[in-house]
Amino acid sequence: MGNWILGGLSMAAAIFTLAALCGVIIMLGIQAWPSITEFGFSFITNSVWDPPNNVFGAFVPIYGTLITSTIALIIAIPVSFGIALFLTELAPAWLRRPLGTAIELLAAIPSIVYGMWGLLFFSPIFAKYVQTPLMNWTADIPFLNHLFAGAPIGIGLFTAGIILAIMIIPYIASVMRDVFEVVPPLLKESAYGLGCTTWEVIWSVVLPYTKAGAIGGIMLGLGRALGETMAVTFVIGNSNILDGYSLFSMGNSITSVLANEFPEASLTGFHQSALMELGLILFFITCVVLSLSKVMLLRIKKMGGP
Repeated sequence: MGNWILGGLSMAAAIFTLAALCGVIIMLGIQAWPSITEFGFSFITNSVWDPPNNVFGAFVPIYGTLITSTIALIIAIPVSFGIALFLTELAPAWLRRPLGTAIELLAAIPSIVYGMWGLLFFSPIFAKYVQTPLMNWTADIPFLNHLFAGAPIGIGLFTAGIILAIMIIPYIASVMRDVFEVVPPLLKESAYGLGCTTWEVIWSVVLPYTKAGAIGGIMLGLGRALGETMAVTFVIGNSNILDGYSLFSMGNSITSVLANEFPEASLTGFHQSALMELGLILFFITCVVLSLSKVMLLRIKKMGGP
């Protein structure tokens, strides 16, 4: 009887989850359909977002979402690896628990607090001590002078990427620490017995054994970065005009556009429908990211990974 009840409840939970997912997709699709039929594929490639004239192009928020998430991952992955390896392999026993707890507490800070901190405290420091010197150093270097161009005001795509990196580091580091701790001590002791250094043990034993779990932690952080709203809204600039491809320029993200414009979106015209299509695109991007992570994990499994 107990097995039957447990099986029924488990199946009901799975069906409910799938039904909720399908409901979200159907709702977004129905609400976004007028925009899809009106603008077609140009909705993705057009960079003009002009609600008063019913002209909508999603290129700027899509570009901002992908760029800020990429910057966040580039910064967060090596830092998270370092934190996890230090906590599991290098830190003294008395320091591991308090330091690990402190890092995990960063995940409990509300995103709006990160946004206010980034706007009021981090942005002025970043503009004075990072943006201005970097722009001066790269002024005569081709490509870099365009990549780091713009007014040093402290907010923009690069700032948003840094704030996102700070926000996702606790998630990635916590998962990596947990998977590094499951490495059998016998494997590491055997490597040390053969004369391997700490770095060789980490590179040749710990990382290969935990690569599937590490990828899972990275994907968790990426999903968090793609869906973040308030912190990005504070520091990205909320500009729907693409000023070249400078990382210091102001921009927008899908979530910040939805947060800023949805409450005031007109029911007439295509404004609300275009916002729904933006939500549908973000949903699609998230699905693609998760699918790629699953493919990577399957390839690792076929290659003999644990």
